[in-house]
Amino acid sequence: MSGTGVTQALSAPRRRRRFSLKEALLFLAFVGPNVALIAVFTYRPLIVNVYYSTLKWDISSDFATKVGLGNYREFFRSGEAGHVLLTTAIFTVATVGLSLALGLLVAVALNRKLPGVGFAQATVFAPYVLSGFAVALLWLYIFDPNIGALGAILRSIHLTSPDWINNPRLTLVMVIIVYVWKNLGYAAVIYLAGLQAVPTDILEAAELDGASAIRRFFSVTFPLLSPTTFFLLVTVMLNSLQAFDLLIGLDKLGHGAKTLIFDAYLTGFYDGDAGMSATMSTVLFGLLAVLTLFQLVFLERKVHYR
Repeated sequence: MSGTGVTQALSAPRRRRRFSLKEALLFLAFVGPNVALIAVFTYRPLIVNVYYSTLKWDISSDFATKVGLGNYREFFRSGEAGHVLLTTAIFTVATVGLSLALGLLVAVALNRKLPGVGFAQATVFAPYVLSGFAVALLWLYIFDPNIGALGAILRSIHLTSPDWINNPRLTLVMVIIVYVWKNLGYAAVIYLAGLQAVPTDILEAAELDGASAIRRFFSVTFPLLSPTTFFLLVTVMLNSLQAFDLLIGLDKLGHGAKTLIFDAYLTGFYDGDAGMSATMSTVLFGLLAVLTLFQLVFLERKVHYR
């Protein structure tokens, strides 16, 4: 090998190292600020919240007492914990199930080449981008038994409007209805994108084999939508467990829709117990982590990626 060849062979690894260093610096330049912001505004508050959950601390006091896991024992031994967790479970299961089921039905209805279908799609999605608190105030006037539109309609046919606001069970039903109405468009738009990505040749082959429209949907289309359903299941569930603005707008003091995150807010800012509020928030984070891990590990196995 000539002297020039030896020099080139030795300098090649150096160039690769310099090139890799440049790539690493470029990567850090783009990713570094985002990682720093996430660390400061997401992970740091999370760690601080876990620390606060080990304190007995009145929010108006300058002093706090370390109690270790005392707040957790107090929370789970209290009768309130069972009610709050049950309410959270009912709200989450109902909102996730109804949002996905109705969203799929709306998506199927909108997956047509008809005049005005674009306007209909925008109309369905519009409530999702509205302020949750503003939507809550609007629906309060609808559900109000005395001055609400729903009460007026029922009185016109000689029926009495239920007391949606003061009856705890009906309050929870009211919150579920409004939440599903607001978030229905999100599930519908995602499902619509999934429906439009289904290969037409597979559907045409099933039709040639004599499969009816219903059979084609449940045997071909719906299984091919499993990645979309899995994505929606994860995102809608996380959003439902963290729903707050609608709840505080419709049920200001947690009369019937006191979910875990809502109870954490009431405990901290109305009762002034910052330590217990942090404990509830940490429990909610643990619940979110466990459910997300379960979905990613077990439910994703049922997903059929094409």
